[in-house]
Amino acid sequence: MAFTAFSGETKAVEQSPQKRGWIALILLAPGIAYMLLFFVAPFIQLAITSLQAPADSGGIGQYVAALQFSNYWAALQEYWPQLLRSFVYAIVATIIGLIISYPLAYLIGVKVRSKPMLQGVLLILVVAPFFISFLLRTLAWKSILPSDLIGTHFSVIFGLVYNFIPFMVLPMFSSLQALDLRLLEAGSDLYASPATTFRKVTLPLSMPGIVSGTLLSFIPMSGDYVNASREFLGGTSTTMVGNVIESNFLQTQNYPMAATLSIILMVIILIFVATYVRKSGAEDLL
Repeated sequence: MAFTAFSGETKAVEQSPQKRGWIALILLAPGIAYMLLFFVAPFIQLAITSLQAPADSGGIGQYVAALQFSNYWAALQEYWPQLLRSFVYAIVATIIGLIISYPLAYLIGVKVRSKPMLQGVLLILVVAPFFISFLLRTLAWKSILPSDLIGTHFSVIFGLVYNFIPFMVLPMFSSLQALDLRLLEAGSDLYASPATTFRKVTLPLSMPGIVSGTLLSFIPMSGDYVNASREFLGGTSTTMVGNVIESNFLQTQNYPMAATLSIILMVIILIFVATYVRKSGAEDLL
């Protein structure tokens, strides 16, 4: 009987990992289904559309299934200035946003940590723009900025920085909020200057927040089309790839070109992100 009971217990132990695996799969099923339905399936359809060819009828918006890989070369040939401009704008705006956001996040997360009321007020001020429509905020700056600045590179980059600063501040604040202040005190006790303590302690420990914040800003900036639109802060010389995609999709109904540019944009962003994360030493974010 004892041997039988022992064998039964062993069998139950052997089956438990399998049961746990099924439970984990059941719990993950809704998330997997969501990803398949709203990411994988649309991406496959986008890839198929990018390879379509014009229909023989020649009607506007009429395309047939094909394997026309030349669409990618045609898109790069025709729209490389807009692609380049988009990433230049995004990189410059991300750098400016980082310069502005890090001191603000440091102030909220470290300097006023002992004053919860003030910290809460500053956080509300950072988050407050989210309560107003993205379009209304951008349109408001069209009325505030001098007319000679509208439609320039400055106005578009300014709009990108303004609209995406909260996305950069909050991750950095979260990282700095978790910083153990005793480490800063230890640096002071060891006669390190404030600059050395910041460079050796604060900056490395806040790097995950910096990487997350810059990525959360850079990625949507690269595909943004509102700030560069003529109806808002842009002009004829500030067109970004997002504007081209929007124009091909809604106005000229050139769906293959819009899909092709979307995939090219996605691939370039993935290359940028992978390179940036590896260089910053935050591979665990991938």
